[in-house]
Amino acid sequence: MAEVITMPRLSDTMTEGKVAKWHKKVGDKVKEGDILAEIETDKAVQDFESEMEGTLLYIGVEEGAAAAVDSVLAIIGNEGEDISGLTGGAAAPAAGGSEEKKSEEESKTENNATSVEQTTAEVPAGVEIITMPRLSDTMTEGKVAKWHKNVGDTVKEGDLLAEIETDKAVQDFESEFNGVLLKQGVEEGGAAPVDSVLAIIGPEGTDVSAVGAPKAVAPASEKPAEQKTEAKAEEKAAPASNASSSDRVAISPLAKKMAQDKGVDINSIHGSGENGRIVKKDIENYQPSQAQAAQPAASAPAAAQVALSFVQGEDTETPNSQVRNIIAKRLSESKFSAPHYYLMVEINMDKAIEARKEINSLPDTKISFNDMIIKATAIALRKHPQVNSSWAGDKIIHRGNINIGVAVAIPDGLVVPVLKNTDQMNYTQISAAVKDMASRAKSKGLKANEMEGSTFSISNLGMFGIETFTSIINQPNSAILSVGAIIEKPIVKDGQIVVGNIMKLSLACDHRVVDGATGAQFLQTLKTYLESPLTLLL
Repeated sequence: MAEVITMPRLSDTMTEGKVAKWHKKVGDKVKEGDILAEIETDKAVQDFESEMEGTLLYIGVEEGAAAAVDSVLAIIGNEGEDISGLTGGAAAPAAGGSEEKKSEEESKTENNATSVEQTTAEVPAGVEIITMPRLSDTMTEGKVAKWHKNVGDTVKEGDLLAEIETDKAVQDFESEFNGVLLKQGVEEGGAAPVDSVLAIIGPEGTDVSAVGAPKAVAPASEKPAEQKTEAKAEEKAAPASNASSSDRVAISPLAKKMAQDKGVDINSIHGSGENGRIVKKDIENYQPSQAQAAQPAASAPAAAQVALSFVQGEDTETPNSQVRNIIAKRLSESKFSAPHYYLMVEINMDKAIEARKEINSLPDTKISFNDMIIKATAIALRKHPQVNSSWAGDKIIHRGNINIGVAVAIPDGLVVPVLKNTDQMNYTQISAAVKDMASRAKSKGLKANEMEGSTFSISNLGMFGIETFTSIINQPNSAILSVGAIIEKPIVKDGQIVVGNIMKLSLACDHRVVDGATGAQFLQTLKTYLESPLTLLL
């Protein structure tokens, strides 16, 4: 019996979806897990996999068109089955007909309309226009950090086409098509809005001079010809500079989102899809026992803002990076929209110092005070779920997972990689994860999904000798913990003045979600855990 497939709701804010591409045509056989179509939501383009088997009998939304959530997307059933009752008598679109080809070409032209001027030339046969992808939910434009293919190069599906700098990180962008790179719509170092023309791929020798938008202007300080020569020289001289590209995991966007929501390490999963690709059912069948602790990675010292050379009497300028622009925007929104207040407490770290020495005396074990603070914070959040909540206008969302974001300084500003399900991690796992993410953050190797989904944040400036400071809340979190240095100072203990190791913590809270008493009780619990580390084992 035929089944109606409706437009799925792929994000909590999605009201309609756009079919970016159909992977099946009317009359094609469909198996469970097959990619049916690519659907563009308000946040990203995601693969949509079939949950049933049969023949694709009807396509309710043409490629390039949009439809409301829960409207008819497709119908799957037995070959030759009568579905007129489900479609209101509408005939299934004929596969390969001239009218469909014309419609597809028109929809492609509409789909690739951009905010910059564009010609109305017809797209030649076999040519694919690749637009600037939306690689994060806050991304409005992308910058081409590096091209890995030049005009005239042969491109295969899965080849690394370019490195794109978003508002959060630099990400590898792979080709989904086979052909020859006919045009680069954005020069290396230049930026362009999301959905503008990034590249054109097609048969060798095809004239695409009249297709697409004009090239974005590269920074004035760079000469394109010289820049391309230098880029080629760098690729030949240092082919290992993009080491992170070898770590890419073949996974469908839907499976990736499911893994992110469940806190599953995709590197520990063997995909059952084509060429080992991880698909939806692999995530659904994943067993936690398969997880392996992340291996420690070398961690570079905490980075500060890019050092500038001072020249007497000469003003200089530094163009803002995408990361710097989004930091300015997000922190301004947070500071001016959320009513911040601050609570401060002193922690006696004597017992924590002793506990760390004992732990680090174990073979192949080395943890930092920051790791201990992260663990204690995660356990404290279990007892005070209100602090692990978010403001959502007419309601407060109490998060079901404890995902702690750890602020890391990079030359461009600040990023916050996220430890998913931190309360379920041990010291060794936390230490390995923090070192790995901090190292990759400094080399811009973090993925976008590794910086999303935090429910609480921690910022530590103790390594710089800062005793106390306050931070701006990382929205949509409702609190952020600022950690100062451990300082030896006189304290009163059992009526005697002795030397103690004191650390100051400052908790910034959003008063719309966390009341003063709630924040104070959370800090009390955290203080107990840090001053008596054995209580973390209870």
